[in-house]
Amino acid sequence: MCTLEKRGDIFYLTLTGSDEHRLSPTLIASLLSLLAEAASQSTRGSVLVTTSVGKFFSNGFDLAWAQSAGSPDEAGRRLHQMVEDFQPVVAALISLPMPTVAAVQGHAAAAGLMLALSHDYVMMRSDRGVLYMSEVDIGLSLPEYFGALVRAKVGSAAARREVLLRGRKVRGEEAVAMGIVEGAHAGEEGVAGAAARLAEELAGRRWDGEVYAEIRKGLYPELCGVLGLATKVFATPRL
Repeated sequence: MCTLEKRGDIFYLTLTGSDEHRLSPTLIASLLSLLAEAASQSTRGSVLVTTSVGKFFSNGFDLAWAQSAGSPDEAGRRLHQMVEDFQPVVAALISLPMPTVAAVQGHAAAAGLMLALSHDYVMMRSDRGVLYMSEVDIGLSLPEYFGALVRAKVGSAAARREVLLRGRKVRGEEAVAMGIVEGAHAGEEGVAGAAARLAEELAGRRWDGEVYAEIRKGLYPELCGVLGLATKVFATPRL
């Protein structure tokens, strides 16, 4: 499933096991619980790094669980449940009172890519793994908050078209060139090391997490509106 470990100022949220880390209701609930735990322990200098074990960062929603329901109507209900359940995870990351880094060690597809993009920074491997929005290929419409998240985090209209309307499978160096990820690094250790160095750099700034979260939310007004996230008003500091 997933674990949370604190090393100094840095929280490491890890999707464990060698499976595809499909976002089932159980995994979604676990992610939400651990994000709440990190938020409750946040102090100045806290940073979150989310990573994974195995070939996949996350291969999206647990479609096999949905399809095992026994009827198309029940399968649709289960898929809708996962879409609804996952939205608070995105909201929790966008409002988390600390910088966030996704260390993508393998494939990130559909909702798995949305999980990665919900972080402030995304690092991925240059030698393995793709970013892939499969919805156009498998005939699923895009949840409203998925579209808002992509518009918030992928600045180029051409890149958004390639990812969402062509279903392009984007590798590390391509993802950097398209402005989707911060960096692409060779091997598991390369990604882990780059994410850890960035996290240490961010932790060293000792920012006020609540202020950081409000600034982040202010960057993405459309997304926050869709997610139902309100912004707080802070008193003007005296200089």
